[in-house]
Amino acid sequence: MKLPLFLRGLRVRLLVAFALVAAVSALTTGGLAFREARIAVLQQSQDDVIKRFREHVNALAHRLSYPPDQQGLATFAAEVARSEPSQNWRVLATYGDLSATSAPNDSFAELTPALRDAVGSRRAAVFQRVSHNGVSSLVVGLPITFANSPGETPELSGMAVFLTISQVYEQDAVAALVGAVERATLPALAVAVLLALLAARGVLRPVRALRHATRSMAEGRLDTRLSVNGSDELADLSHAFNETAAALEESVAELRRMEARARRFAADVSHELRTPLAAMAAVTDVLDEEATVLGADTATAVGLISEETRRLTRLVNDLMEISRFDAGAADLHLDEIDLAESVQRTLASRAWSTEVGTDLPPPGVLRGQVDPRRLDVIVANLVGNALRHGEPPIRLRLYVRERPGAGPRAVIEVLDSGPGIPEDVLPHVFDRFYKSDAARTRTEGSGLGLAITAENVRLHGGGIVAGNRPEGGAVFTVEIPLLREGVLAGLPEGGEHDTP
Repeated sequence: MKLPLFLRGLRVRLLVAFALVAAVSALTTGGLAFREARIAVLQQSQDDVIKRFREHVNALAHRLSYPPDQQGLATFAAEVARSEPSQNWRVLATYGDLSATSAPNDSFAELTPALRDAVGSRRAAVFQRVSHNGVSSLVVGLPITFANSPGETPELSGMAVFLTISQVYEQDAVAALVGAVERATLPALAVAVLLALLAARGVLRPVRALRHATRSMAEGRLDTRLSVNGSDELADLSHAFNETAAALEESVAELRRMEARARRFAADVSHELRTPLAAMAAVTDVLDEEATVLGADTATAVGLISEETRRLTRLVNDLMEISRFDAGAADLHLDEIDLAESVQRTLASRAWSTEVGTDLPPPGVLRGQVDPRRLDVIVANLVGNALRHGEPPIRLRLYVRERPGAGPRAVIEVLDSGPGIPEDVLPHVFDRFYKSDAARTRTEGSGLGLAITAENVRLHGGGIVAGNRPEGGAVFTVEIPLLREGVLAGLPEGGEHDTP
């Protein structure tokens, strides 16, 4: 069974551990003390009773006539009982089949057959504690012996005297001991909880400091350090944390320096390549115009150079765009536009209108404040990616989705009917220069198109996800926030409209 969350904390566990240790210690100590005190109380009472009982019996035994008769046994039992009037002794004297008690009609029910037999076979006093009718009593049996001359071994006379005395006083003393142990246990537990709180505070203070420091580092403050106090294990932990934090800070700083150098290098190279590429593009344009008068092999070579020059130009432009995102220099030039008209213009400018089916709202219905150039890049990259890697039919949908608490959002979906995106590739489709094993053939893509698309979407405050359709094919979904007053009434959420 899983413990509740509040019982899994270190503070609670320390308190419970200290309380359990204190409880076990208190109960063990109290139990041992009670046991020893109980034995001492009962032993002292028992020894005192047996000693006085023997003295009184010895003092009165010489008055008995031997062998005794019934009257003699009764007189003897009464005299022994009267010798301790304050103790309420009850005495039974026996000889053979004769017996007499100090009180008339006393059944002497506390006397057990085992004790009676033991007295008959021994020369020393025998005792037993019994409980009768809820009252604890001490029963002592003493055989009466005689010797014919001093120094001779005493012989059993056949007479025995039994004493029963209530131990109510001793019971009260034992009950008082139990109460004292109980009263001592509660303060011990309270002291243990107080000590546990103090110990937990001392242990948890550096643990809390470590937790705050770890959260601070997770938030990016890598210069966070802990103060090291003492030389215990927690101090060693704090010292190890500081060493780890220092090493991590140095490693991250070095990585950032390397990343900055790499970004600067890419930006510088891209910028330097633009001038010669512009000249090369101008030359290839001239060669393309003259290709009809060139030989077949020369025309093929000219076409290849022109295509590769265009690919290189696109790659340099993409690198320049990425470098602006990395440098934080990319900005939005917002304008309120008709999104459906912008999408149609993007498709028409690239001659994709006949290759891509559209589900767009009517003109003038869906308007929003976006950057027209960046919206064009988003749509062009997604549709171009579907044309290169997917299969027809390819469809583009544009509609509005209402997000509770976030306002309306324009949704652009690009769907194809190809094999879809492998599951192991999905997490990386927006990574720079990433190509799956199935797509490592040379294509006209730079490997930066989807990364640039994702950056443009994020720049608008939106989101983009890639997935696979249940019926087959990939789907890319873009959401871009819109101003509420930029969306006209009458367009249902998720509505679809065919372009005329």
